[in-house]
Amino acid sequence: MASKKVKVKVKKKKIKLKKILMFFSFILAILIIFIYIINIPIKNIYILGNNILTDKEIIKISNLDDYPPLLKTYFLNIKQKLEKNDYIENVEIKRNMFGKIYIKIKEYSPICIYNDKLILSSKKAVENDYKINYVPYVISDIENLYDKTIEKFSLIDKDILIKISHIEYVPNDVDKERFIFYMVDDNYVYITLSKIEKINKYNLIVKELEGKKGIIYLDSGDYVEIKG
Repeated sequence: MASKKVKVKVKKKKIKLKKILMFFSFILAILIIFIYIINIPIKNIYILGNNILTDKEIIKISNLDDYPPLLKTYFLNIKQKLEKNDYIENVEIKRNMFGKIYIKIKEYSPICIYNDKLILSSKKAVENDYKINYVPYVISDIENLYDKTIEKFSLIDKDILIKISHIEYVPNDVDKERFIFYMVDDNYVYITLSKIEKINKYNLIVKELEGKKGIIYLDSGDYVEIKG
């Protein structure tokens, strides 16, 4: 008796097109969101700590004036560009995902005007493009002790520095680092570089003069000679 042939039915796996479309739609959505995020522009730039350079100048130096995409902006490059500026000592940059950037600037302090140049606390002499006139003028040659002089003058409090009109180098046989400060209130102060921080007590000294004008010797003896 002949055996019957058994037909084996092979079930073809149905490809679920709907699932494939959903998968690719998901990938496409992720890609669109990613492209959107990396192209979100900088919305706000906050400049902090600057007194000499304007916000506009800092933004221009940083190449941020066209508000580029936040995540495509290399902040290390911005920091390096800014710190090449003569007036800038240090830069800190922070950002958040809401498109805000905070640039904190620390500027070198203006110390004096010497040879028609503005001298900064970095000891660099620059053109006085900002017409800074609240620092004293050095009216004598200080080349032989320039670095030390600027270093020491940097220790003078800003509120005292603006009260000095002119500075003259007046060494004598005892002290080769002696100066006279011509104050805006018509007092004179003799001082030496090693004792420069004594000038920061100028307001207290003047208060004791009770309106009188005098020559204040802070180079030696710490005494006042009343004028007239």
